[in-house]
Amino acid sequence: NKATNPTQLIVFTYICISIIQRLFRMYLKDYSGRKYVIIGMFILMGILFLLRLFYLQIIDNSYKLSADNIVLRNIREYPPRGCVYDRNNNLLIYNEAAYDIMVIPRQVKKLDTLAFCRLVGIDTAVFIAQLKKAKRYSYYKPSVFLKQVSKQDMGKIEEMLFMFDGFYSQTRTLRHYTHPIAGHLFGNIGEVSPSDMEHDLFYKAGDYIGKSGIERYYEKFLRGHSGLTVVEVDVHNRVKGSYMEGKFDTLAVPGKDLVLTIDLNLQEYGEQLMQNKKGSVVAIDPKTGEILALISSPAYDPNLLVGRERTKNYNLLLNDSIMPLMNRATMGTYPPGSTFKMVNALAALQENAITQNTYFSCQ
Repeated sequence: NKATNPTQLIVFTYICISIIQRLFRMYLKDYSGRKYVIIGMFILMGILFLLRLFYLQIIDNSYKLSADNIVLRNIREYPPRGCVYDRNNNLLIYNEAAYDIMVIPRQVKKLDTLAFCRLVGIDTAVFIAQLKKAKRYSYYKPSVFLKQVSKQDMGKIEEMLFMFDGFYSQTRTLRHYTHPIAGHLFGNIGEVSPSDMEHDLFYKAGDYIGKSGIERYYEKFLRGHSGLTVVEVDVHNRVKGSYMEGKFDTLAVPGKDLVLTIDLNLQEYGEQLMQNKKGSVVAIDPKTGEILALISSPAYDPNLLVGRERTKNYNLLLNDSIMPLMNRATMGTYPPGSTFKMVNALAALQENAITQNTYFSCQ
């Protein structure tokens, strides 16, 4: 009984002290006797310490249970990317709340796979593949198991997620585009690749990065800096609170907002004119060189490349025969047109192939 153990130890100590006192009385007059008594006292004290240590380490496991019941978890706080506005401060791109389901393979024990798959809406084949991927990355570090879960779906999942050891939710944000236009101009974001992480040590597995367009060109400006929160988690996979009152926590720094020279109304009008056509339109302010509109047609809704359907939609767009992913304003090659006619005309005049009065009909 743990309640009686301290009492037993006190009684045992009292008996030992009584024995020492009797020994002192017996051998106090003899110098050699006192020497042996002192040596015996030190030996006895050592035995007492060893017995207590044995009791704490082997018999009494309350300290071990307490340590096992509390686990520290480092939660990375992802910053929201900067918002994007047009020249008139009309909002073009903003962030919506979303969640990733994280996994620590070492902590996954006695898992009801079918129940977990039903909860998060995947089949067992996907579960096995994702868990293997996580183990390849690290057996001890958290990694993304299921990404970009909507706020609505996560509300249902969160109620039962604590029942599955090794899994927890991670707050993220998703890009949302206010208008279904300018997909080529805005670009899109996606998960970092191994080459991205090798090229820039800022990124870790599961991070998002601008893949094309404005999102890519201004990546360092928009991305911000992540923070860290250390929390205590009990044996039931429930967060008990911040570790040491947040002593080791750091705040995430949001990305910076961006104001473009694009005019939203002009961009919309240009895309309406180019519907069912192939080509591009670029409107430039001749005084400043600012780009007021950049249209490529056929176009696509940038919201198609957001969320869990991103990969599916990207493959559909990539394999579409009309090539909607091609930015014809920047990637297409076209004859120089009227700007180059002066060069041809000067060469023809020099070779006397034409005169100053020669004209050609456009009909």
